[in-house]
Amino acid sequence: MITSIVLMKVEPKKINEVAQQLAGLERISEVYSVSGRYDIVAMIRTAENEELSQVVTEQFLQIDGIVSSETLIAFRVFSRYDLERMFDIS
Repeated sequence: MITSIVLMKVEPKKINEVAQQLAGLERISEVYSVSGRYDIVAMIRTAENEELSQVVTEQFLQIDGIVSSETLIAFRVFSRYDLERMFDIS
């Protein structure tokens, strides 16, 4: 599983609209409205790099209001929360 964190700058009046559209995309697991240099953070989880590329280079381009983005690919998970969810069989 490839986990990516996408940091986005969004037109101020479109932050909520863009966040809702992102949350509706299949490979996006979470969307956060944040303060600081970026406006939105999206978590993408895919099986292959090709899927990640398709989300970032095709689906994001169809969402009006995204000014710029920076995609980070996670190498390893250190969060106890994520590790517990991976092995939860309930």
